[in-house]
Amino acid sequence: MDKFVLLSTVVYGGCSAKIAPEVLEKLLNDVRFHFPSGFDTKNLLVGLDTSDDAAVYKMNDEQAIIFTTDFFPPMCSDAYTFGQIAAANALSDVYAMGGKVLMALNLIMFPDKKIPLEVLSDILQGGVDKVKEAEAIIAGGHTIDDFPPKYGLAVVGVIHPDKLITNAKARAGDVLILTKPLGSGTIIAGKRLNMVNEKNYHIAMEVMKQLNKEVAHLMNKYEIKAATDITGFGLLGHAVKMAKASSVCLNIEVEKVPFLPGAIDLTDMGCIPGASFRNQSYVNNCHPPQSVSGVHNPSYTAKKASQVKGGYNKMMLLYDAQTSGGMLIAVSEDKADVLLSELQAIYPYSAIIGKVEKLENEYIREV
Repeated sequence: MDKFVLLSTVVYGGCSAKIAPEVLEKLLNDVRFHFPSGFDTKNLLVGLDTSDDAAVYKMNDEQAIIFTTDFFPPMCSDAYTFGQIAAANALSDVYAMGGKVLMALNLIMFPDKKIPLEVLSDILQGGVDKVKEAEAIIAGGHTIDDFPPKYGLAVVGVIHPDKLITNAKARAGDVLILTKPLGSGTIIAGKRLNMVNEKNYHIAMEVMKQLNKEVAHLMNKYEIKAATDITGFGLLGHAVKMAKASSVCLNIEVEKVPFLPGAIDLTDMGCIPGASFRNQSYVNNCHPPQSVSGVHNPSYTAKKASQVKGGYNKMMLLYDAQTSGGMLIAVSEDKADVLLSELQAIYPYSAIIGKVEKLENEYIREV
C-alpha cells in the first residue's frame, strides 16, 4: 500500500497555520485576563505582557517552571518526520528561555476514519524519539477526532530563576546572532506546488528536525540574557516582539542573514506564502508610541528592499513563517565571536545578522 501523503490534507502547514500576529495581538488585548485572589504575581516571571516564548513561574529561589505548548498541521508528507519536527518545534520554547526540558504531553487531532491509524503511530513515534533526544519523557496526552490532522506537545521545563533568558532583556550595543537559516515556510510551499528540488527540501527537513538544545546550553555558558526562537511570525515578526519587550531597535543587516538553499530561487519564481504577507502587515504597522507616524509602513519596506541585493524577494523571506526555526540571540559584543564559533560547530548556518540600537523612531531597521 502506498504511504499516505499528509501534505494532501492541508493548505497551510507547520507554523504557517498560525493566526496572523496582528489579529492575535488585538484579540488578546481585548480579553480581560484576571489573576485569582491572593495570587502572588511577582512569582510569574514571564506571562502575557511581552509575548515571550513560554510562561515561567518561580517556585523558589533555586527553581522556576517553564510551561509552553505548540501544535500545527503537517508541513511534510512523511508522518514520522512530521512528528519529529512538531516535537522539536514545541521543545524549542523551553530552550529559548535557557531551560532544560523535563516532560511533555502529546496533543493529537487525528481523523481515524479518514487516515490509516498507522500514520498516527508514525507521527507519535517521531515525537517520542525527538523528546528522548531531548533527554525528557512523554507522560501522556490528549486525542480528539479532527481533520486535518494536527500534532504537537505541551512541555514543562525548569531553569534557575537567575539564569532565565527572555525577549525583554536585549540592550543597545548587543550583537544579534541567528542560529538557523530562513526559508522553511517557502520551501514547504514550494514542495506542495512541486517547485522545489528534493535535495533542497531534504536540507530544510533536516534543519527543522534539529533540536535547539545545544543553543540553550551555549546561551547558559555565555550568560545570555535575551533571546527568542523564530517561528510562525517570521524573523522580523519575532524581532519586533523582542524590540517592543526590550524597548530597543533591532538593526538587521539583510546581506548577513542566512537562507536555506533554494529559498531565494523560489521567491524569485513567485512562491511567497500567504503567511509572509500577514507577518509583513504586522511589522509594517508596529511602531513605537514616540515614533513619527508612518515611519515603518509598506512603502518603507519596499524602499529598503530596493537597497539590498536580491531586492523585494529576499526581503520577503525575512517575514517567512518558520517551523522549528533557530534562535535570535542578543549577546554582548565582547562575547559574540566566541559564541558564534561554538554555535557554528553544531549549527553551521549560524551568523551575526545585526546589532541592537537605542530606540528612536522604529523597532526594526533593515540595511
